[in-house]
Amino acid sequence: MSNSEQQPWGRVDESGAVFVREGDDNWREVGQFPDGTPEEALAYFTRKFTELAGQVTLLEQRVKRGAPAADVSKAVSHLAANLENANAVGDLASLKARVAALDSTVGELTEQQSEEARAAVAEAIAVRTTIVVEAEKLAAQDPAKAQWKQTTEQITALFTQWQTHQQEGPKLPKGEANELWKRFRTAKSTIEQNRRAFFAELDSVHRDAKSRKQELIEQAEALIPKGADGIPGYRALLDEWKKSGRAGKRHDDALWARFKAAGDAIYAAKSEVDAIDNAQFSENLDAKLALLEEAEPLLAETNRDKLRSALASIQRRWDEIGKVPRDQVRTVEDRLRKVENHLKKLDEDHWTKNNPETKARTEGLAGQLNAAIAKLEAELDEAKATGDTAKIEAATEALEARKVWLNALS
Repeated sequence: MSNSEQQPWGRVDESGAVFVREGDDNWREVGQFPDGTPEEALAYFTRKFTELAGQVTLLEQRVKRGAPAADVSKAVSHLAANLENANAVGDLASLKARVAALDSTVGELTEQQSEEARAAVAEAIAVRTTIVVEAEKLAAQDPAKAQWKQTTEQITALFTQWQTHQQEGPKLPKGEANELWKRFRTAKSTIEQNRRAFFAELDSVHRDAKSRKQELIEQAEALIPKGADGIPGYRALLDEWKKSGRAGKRHDDALWARFKAAGDAIYAAKSEVDAIDNAQFSENLDAKLALLEEAEPLLAETNRDKLRSALASIQRRWDEIGKVPRDQVRTVEDRLRKVENHLKKLDEDHWTKNNPETKARTEGLAGQLNAAIAKLEAELDEAKATGDTAKIEAATEALEARKVWLNALS
């Protein structure tokens, strides 16, 4: 092996000094490697060059991926300093040119990234403004009509969106960021205040309703000893219950259970009475049903006197029979009432026809119509004799009209 070694970009002299070529014939010493062969010395300083070249390549790739301009500028300055009088063997001039090229792109990159940053800030402001507007809509709704569970979930979700965007999105200008946050905070605070006020008022309403329902329960329970006679009072209390409002989900079911239990006890007593009545009055029902078989054929009777006499006999026996089971009272009474209404209708028709005032008016009008008819008949005969067609037509029309009126009156 020779005591010296030379390559296109580097050489080693006999003392172990390593040089790099800069320019055509300019050689600069980059270090000593006395304990190794010239090949090893060159290889060592060539690796130094390779490391520097790798750093330049990496920076070029970062620039292509859009690395922050400030970071690129800093890296360019660092590489340029490292390449100046670098202790390495290789085409250092080429590396310096590549670094200088990167330095020239920093301005373009800065402008591009500034524009992108402005666009990102504008978009971020729009996003946060949308969040604020949604929050303000929730704050503006009528507290009495709000669905508070849903509203609370919505404002919580909006607040989460705000925090996420604040952490992950671009930093906004301080003035705009503060103004948007102030609006969002005000809306969120308004919602919370309205919610507290709504539920405070609702609690008051629930307390009043609970107190009123407890009073109604006590009154209902006091009716239980009255048995069936307590039913009208209980029904009145039930109407009041419906008007008393809600006492809240925790209390309404329990309060209603007590009130209903009182009603069940009252109606149970009524059921016992009805059962006794049904047993006692079942024979009366059979007797009245038999009378109805006798009464209902009278619906075809048109003679008022016969109908009145037969119905009076039936009514007398009906009253003597007495009560029927409660659930049959209306059925049998309605059937008998049809016969009674039939007699009433016959009486009304008779009175209408025989009312002296009506009769007198009818007879007077009939006389007037007969006189008018006689006059018109005479006029018609005279018109026919003279052959006056117009008078014949007028007299005929008037005569027919009077005859129709007279028939209707009869």
